[in-house]
Amino acid sequence: MSQNPLTAPVTQLIDYAAVKPAHIEPAVTMLIAEARQAVERAADPTLPTRWEAIVEPLEDASGRLWRAWSVAGHLNAVVNTPELRSAYNACLPLVTEFSTWVGLHEGLFAQYKRLKASQDYADLTPVRQRIVDLALRDFRLSGVALQGSQRKRYAEISDQEAQASQKFSEHVLDTVDQWALMITDEQRLEGIPADVRQAARSAAEADGKPGWKLVLKMPCYLPVMQRALDRSLRQEMYKAYATIASEQGSPELDNSALIEQLLALRAEEAHLLGYDSFAALRLETRMADSAQQVTDFLRELAAKAKPYAQRDLAELRAFARDTLHMPELEPWDIAFVSERLREARYAYSEEEIKQYFTEPQVLDGLFHVMNRLFNITLRRSDAPTWHKDAQALEVLSAKGDVLGVLYIDLYARQGKQGGAWVDSERSRRRSAAGLQTPVAYLTCNFSAPQDGKPALLTHDDVITLFHESGHAMHTLLSQIDDPGAAAFASVEWDAIELPSQFMENFCYEWPVLRSLSSHVESGAHLPRALFDKLVAARNFQSGMQMLRQVEFALFDMVIHHQPKGMSIEQVLATLDDVRKEVAVLFPPSWHRFPHAFSHLFAGGYGAGYYSYKWAEVLSADAYAAFEEAVQCMPDSERDTLHPGTGQRFLQEILAIGGARPAADSFKAFRGRAPSLEPLLRHSGLAESSL
Repeated sequence: MSQNPLTAPVTQLIDYAAVKPAHIEPAVTMLIAEARQAVERAADPTLPTRWEAIVEPLEDASGRLWRAWSVAGHLNAVVNTPELRSAYNACLPLVTEFSTWVGLHEGLFAQYKRLKASQDYADLTPVRQRIVDLALRDFRLSGVALQGSQRKRYAEISDQEAQASQKFSEHVLDTVDQWALMITDEQRLEGIPADVRQAARSAAEADGKPGWKLVLKMPCYLPVMQRALDRSLRQEMYKAYATIASEQGSPELDNSALIEQLLALRAEEAHLLGYDSFAALRLETRMADSAQQVTDFLRELAAKAKPYAQRDLAELRAFARDTLHMPELEPWDIAFVSERLREARYAYSEEEIKQYFTEPQVLDGLFHVMNRLFNITLRRSDAPTWHKDAQALEVLSAKGDVLGVLYIDLYARQGKQGGAWVDSERSRRRSAAGLQTPVAYLTCNFSAPQDGKPALLTHDDVITLFHESGHAMHTLLSQIDDPGAAAFASVEWDAIELPSQFMENFCYEWPVLRSLSSHVESGAHLPRALFDKLVAARNFQSGMQMLRQVEFALFDMVIHHQPKGMSIEQVLATLDDVRKEVAVLFPPSWHRFPHAFSHLFAGGYGAGYYSYKWAEVLSADAYAAFEEAVQCMPDSERDTLHPGTGQRFLQEILAIGGARPAADSFKAFRGRAPSLEPLLRHSGLAESSL
């Protein structure tokens, strides 16, 4: 086992180049056994009720296990192969069973209760007191009070939920990977950007076929939907994307039964723990107090956004009819007509903007922003990675100390889950052995470089990169020495998006955009005139965009605020009802959006998708502090990269992690409770905008 890279000391970086699927099961099995022994030792009632006797040894053992499992999960998501998937799936029930066993361990629960009641608790730091309090809460929510058949059933539910979520994710990945449309008539590709066509040509050549291979990965799908002149091509791509992992495709990849299973299991889990719905259970660990509060919040946003969305749609239909001679606006026309309208109104195209955002320059510009705001430097490292396109970066303090390591993997490819996300390999920890610095992954799915040129990012890609960098900084810039209070361990789910959405705002600031840009041919910065058009278009169709997010969030809350599970027919009917209430756009009856909604059914956002809008209120208000800090400056000198405010954001939000409730951290930064006004203003939804 000494040769297994997954069992290396947690303080060492993983040798990703050496990790093989065969390493996963032996490592996980061994580390679970070690962690079980540590739990049993910590549960010994003869131990002194001290942090050092109970909590520290648990962290030693569990830290090794969760680091290895995090690595396995990450590799399963970014370089998925049959062998890796098999190894991961073989371990999933073992890890789930162990996690459930710990949550149900009455002896360990009793130790935490003794620690809470002891004088030693009073002597602990506030951070460690909070960790003990959260642990006691989590024991209760993990079913520790259950007995007999209920305890056994809870363990079964936990295992079945984990298996179903993993299978849901696999079905989405496999459907996307298996679907392709081969085009041999080049005329059908008219309007599609040259780099996308080249990528499609290369994909076909790699398969040994003539023509062009179109796929459902975003770097291909979105440009086709926005720019292809061939309406039938857009329709074919739209239907394939809209029916991913549904009954309209391969039966073995249909997620219908898994959605039904997950909703039933979640409702049953909630009832076992004494809650009337899964939403009520989940909200025990959130800023929001109840499902009613969440739905009221979402409906308030919908009411404010709907007049703007109706205006957006009326303008779109009028433009399609009067300018593009399209009397009927079909769902596969929306992205295409929207792009034409935006070009006509603001006199620029996404394709034009993209030429200025070369990936190396965007990364350098992002690092400059990090330096200005948080006084850190990102330096490329030669640490081994899992793929030639991934790279490691060291995060350095102003003194040159290594604060952590960030791995970035930016391009879409076969065998890689779609979307963008950040995950933590290990958290910051200070122990007798010294300081363990955090390690994080930042994953995106951008278009890869073509023809020897650097990768080109759309402005939306740039926003995505900044968003994910905010998540990464939340763990990498932590100054909390106990992993139990790390950001990803204990920040309330509906506040976890605050740093990420906050970072998006800088993508509309002139000094930032200028530093991010370098034309792929000339190397010139983005012209000010083009930037002004980009900013003018910032809230283009913001009403429809707001309603889209509210629709997803309200659907999520409704299906999870039920006393029992739902059939797939009821799920789809509920989505229709939500759309009738808040939407202005209505897809075809055969649309199967829930079947690929991995956030809800495979990504931990079940009964939590509202968090994006909830945290957006916080992030917009937090960014308003930067606007206020420079409001006296002339527009030509206005630069919201305000170091003083950045340091306060670092100290009160990022560095503090989950050491206190998120509401307290926000108030410490802003000096008051959050306001909805900045979000409405930033989104162009203030009453004066109509």
